[in-house]
Amino acid sequence: MSKQKQEFLEVRTGEHFTTGNHAAAEGALSVGCKFFGGYPITPSSEIAETMALRLPQLGGNFVQFEDEIASIVGILGASWGGVKSMTATSGPGYSLMVENIGLGMMTETPCVIINVQRGGPSTGLPTLVGQQDIMQTKWGAHGDFEPIVLCPNSVQECFELAIEAFNYAEKFRLPVTLLMDEVLGHMSERLIIPDASKITKIERKKPKDSPENHLPYKPDENLVPPMAVAGEGYRVMMTGLTHDERGYPDLNPETQDKQVRRINDKIRLNKKDIIRVEEYMLDDAEYAIISFGSVARAAKGTVNRARKKGIKVGLLRLITIWPFPDERIEALAKQVKKIYVPEINYGQITREVERSVHGKTEVKGIFKLGGAIHNPQEILKEIEGDA
Repeated sequence: MSKQKQEFLEVRTGEHFTTGNHAAAEGALSVGCKFFGGYPITPSSEIAETMALRLPQLGGNFVQFEDEIASIVGILGASWGGVKSMTATSGPGYSLMVENIGLGMMTETPCVIINVQRGGPSTGLPTLVGQQDIMQTKWGAHGDFEPIVLCPNSVQECFELAIEAFNYAEKFRLPVTLLMDEVLGHMSERLIIPDASKITKIERKKPKDSPENHLPYKPDENLVPPMAVAGEGYRVMMTGLTHDERGYPDLNPETQDKQVRRINDKIRLNKKDIIRVEEYMLDDAEYAIISFGSVARAAKGTVNRARKKGIKVGLLRLITIWPFPDERIEALAKQVKKIYVPEINYGQITREVERSVHGKTEVKGIFKLGGAIHNPQEILKEIEGDA
């Protein structure tokens, strides 16, 4: 092993020049991830490669499974074994995982899935960027559940939001998706890794009752049940069937209504604490751009160019995709003449924005269907045509 590579493996703090994929892996390690189960897929494979090198050094385990289905099942099982677990994939792999992401939602299993998006559908553009998995992360698995999906737009945020994804997973007991894209995964920027003492780490609540009286799915006041793990003397129950507080299958409408409402409401009632956006020059804006991920970098450049031309444009960047910031967007719609939504798909976030504005302003999507990001000039051209 080269000296440079050895130094990279040993250093966990300080300044680095690295990629988003490596940063996301380091973020997961810094918050205590001890198990990675995955299957290689472009453009996320560097995450698996980093975890394969780093996890053994930190007392963790890396397993390359035979496919994505086994990978997601593996990390669910590892979580019930008491360790923070994650996988990384891209669109086609995420498609294979969604059934068992639904299992994780029903069994309230904390884990993290990193999806480095590429152009689709199907095999699509394996080495080129896309933002076409937005709706898949929300609606891919059947049934009613409320996901948490975070979307970085820099190498630093790939690190920081990986930490936040684990903290949300542990706090609310659910699979959380970190939704990156190929540009972010492979671009290189400065990364600052703080001292471990400065990293917030949330751990799952453990039961305080006795093993003989323990109800695995009895929620606390915040609607989240404490989580016992295998080997600690408590009864551990895990089933995708509708179940009662004991974890036993209970297939009646009353139990279904009670359970599904709770696993949704534990997110819905806390969405104000979960939702994050970045606002840039919106105070006096007459036009607004709503964007996310790598495209938001171009959108900020558009704002700067527009301002130099005297056009009052501002940016609302979505850091949390789900839950969606409906209320903030509705308020913005009352302020601006028009909202523009550049995205690398055929209008997935645009539809959500249109729903959220309730007809209070016009919404225009600016679409690319995969392979390249927008540039500031082409977004500005759309705005100049209306200003």
